[in-house]
Parts: sequence; structure tokens; C-alpha cells
Amino acid sequence: MSLTGAGVLGAYVEDQRRRRVRAGTFFEQQAERIARLCHRMAERFARGGRLLALGADPAARSDARHVAVEFVHPVIVGKRALPALAFTAEGGPVDVQLELVLGAQDIVIAFGAHASTKRALMLARERGALTVSCGGSASHEDEAEWSFRAPGADANIDQELVETLYHVLWELVHVFFEHRGLLDGRTEHHTHDTGASSFLYPFLGEQEHDLEAVIADVRASVLAKATEASTLRAQTLAEEAPTLVAAATGLRSRLEAGGRILALGNGGSATDAMDLVADLRTPAGARRRWPAIDLTEDTGVLTAIANDIGVEAIFSRQVIAHGRPGDALLAMSTSGGSANVIHALAEARRRDLMTIALVGYDGGRILEHALADHVVVVRSEHIPRIQEAHASAYHVLCQLLEMSGEAWA
Repeated sequence: MSLTGAGVLGAYVEDQRRRRVRAGTFFEQQAERIARLCHRMAERFARGGRLLALGADPAARSDARHVAVEFVHPVIVGKRALPALAFTAEGGPVDVQLELVLGAQDIVIAFGAHASTKRALMLARERGALTVSCGGSASHEDEAEWSFRAPGADANIDQELVETLYHVLWELVHVFFEHRGLLDGRTEHHTHDTGASSFLYPFLGEQEHDLEAVIADVRASVLAKATEASTLRAQTLAEEAPTLVAAATGLRSRLEAGGRILALGNGGSATDAMDLVADLRTPAGARRRWPAIDLTEDTGVLTAIANDIGVEAIFSRQVIAHGRPGDALLAMSTSGGSANVIHALAEARRRDLMTIALVGYDGGRILEHALADHVVVVRSEHIPRIQEAHASAYHVLCQLLEMSGEAWA
């Protein structure tokens, strides 16, 4: 690719960075509602309710699975595990699946605009469940009690805003468990010992008699977290633009020659790999489709390898099975040190796959030991924020992949 072509792609990354900064105003408009929804969700959980996440199309599926992972397996010390399930198209129409398990105290959160999702929201409201719609069509706003619509100018940016939204809901719903006297049906009014949580949420030590004061503090925290997310996205795209451009042009060369992309990650990063593969296989608009394999997708394969060999081999064994010279492996690890990711990268190199890694913190072992050909580092120690910036990075990478054909010389 010519220097002119590289300059065009670099300018595009800068434009995408600016767009994401502007999109951050979404949370300025929604912070009050998000804070109150956290309170309502905490009430439902306190009564034994569950979070039931719906995703009936490929892109929405990754969000449904991501939010379920966050609530069930909290990655921040001191957060409790909360019951959450994801219902996606693999199990059939999501409204049919939901009807069999839905209870009146449950919370139903829906992603996407599929017709079965609309039917599911209507069913949930009829049964008294708390309903939330994230990024759906205008008609879904009528079915959900709480609806959050991203600006709509860019599907990728909208999805990133939605990811930050449900991360913030997960982070801040816990605040109200520390103020149980403010939950509906409870009368205790104790002062809570904030203990190890005090540096994160100093207001937790206040008396439990003023809901509006706690709502105001949670609203402020929503804004602070959203600002942090927006800043980190912008920083990552600015600092890592040359790496993203180089990775995209290398990927394009391999794909044009018949190669494929293999993607992987653990936990929330697994759902990000799922989203990346969906974007490549079924892109929005007129973008070209690319061959991609999600190494996190087949639970039979994953559990067989984990049981018979060990968790560290769940991805490397699949690279042995699927990886061919000329393919590419894209791995996501917030720590930069996940053993199964490192083993997969090593196996990919042995088999002449191009390797790309999206990591957090200081880059971990992957950056320190140059274990991937291209390493994008999100310089944060907060896992939800790292994953949000990873989403921006791989969304832009996919767009650069499309553009690199036009910039080719």
C-alpha cells in the first residue's frame, strides 16, 4: 500500500475517534434515567428476580451473552454474583424460550429489533417483569418500560454506547444493595460500613433515608464512568492508529489470498470475539462479508478440550484443527496474560498465521514478549472500560479492512 493510502486510512481512524467523542453526549442525556433504573433493578434482584437478556440476531446475541457474563461472573472484587441468563436464536424464537421461564420479579433486557424480541417484551410486560430495550427499533420503545436508543448515525458506535450502558448498569446496581433500606418493601435504615468499597463509592456510608441523594450520587458516577469510557476510546484510537492500519492492510492481503480470520477471548472478551465474527460475516450496509471462525462458539468442543486436556488448551487445539498458513488469528485478553490466549498465539505462529492481539493494562506478557504481530493496547486497569475500547478498536479494524481495498496501490 502506498504512503498516500496509509495516510487515508490514518485520517479515517482520526475521524472515527472524533465521532466517538461526540457520541459520548448520549450519557449526559440518559444519566438520570440510568441511575433510577439501577435502583429499580436492585429492587427486583432483592426480591429474587433474574436478569433475562434477549438477542435474536447475530449482533444482538453477543450483547445478550455479554451482559449475562458480567452479572453472573463479576470481575470487580466485592461485587456479588447476580442471576442472569441469555436467550439467543440458537435456542429458537426468544419469545418462546422466555415464556417458559419468565417470572413476575424478573428483569428482561432486549437487544436488537427482531420481531421475536418485540413479542418477548410484550409478554414480559404482561407478566409484570421489568422491561428494558437497548438500541431497538422505534416500535420497541412502546413495548419496553425503559428504552434507551443510541443516536443511530453509526451502528458500530451505537453498539459501543449500548455496551457501556449495560456495563454501567452492572457496576452501579450494586450500590443499592449497600443501601438495602432504600429498596422497596424494606424498612431498615442502617449506616453502612463502606470498608474496601469506600475509595470507589464514598457515599455508601450515608444514612439510608434519602433515596434522591443516592440517586444523585449514582447519576454522577454514571457520568464519570461514561467520560472515562469515551476518553479511553479516543486515546486508544489515537495511540494505536498505526497498529490498526498495519493490521488491517495485512489482514486484507491474507483474505484476498483466500485466508480466514479466527477470533477468540475469555468471558466478556469471548462475546467480543462473537461480535467481531458477526460483523465480518453479516456486516451492516453494503460492506463485504469475510470468512471468520469464532473459536468461542462451540461449547461441546470447548468443554471437551477443557475436561480432557485443560482450559489452557481450549483455543490452541482449535488452532491446530482449523488454522492454515495464510489465515489470521485475532485474540482478545484484557490482562494480556491469559494462558489459553498465549498458547493459541504461539500455535498460530507455528502454523504461519498472522496474529493480532487486543489487550489491556500495560500489554501484559503478550506485548512484553512480542507474542503477536500486531498488538493494540488499551491502557487501563478497569476491565469494563478495556472491553469497551476493544470494541472501538475492532469495529474500526473491520472498517479499515473494507477501506484498505480502495487504498491499495
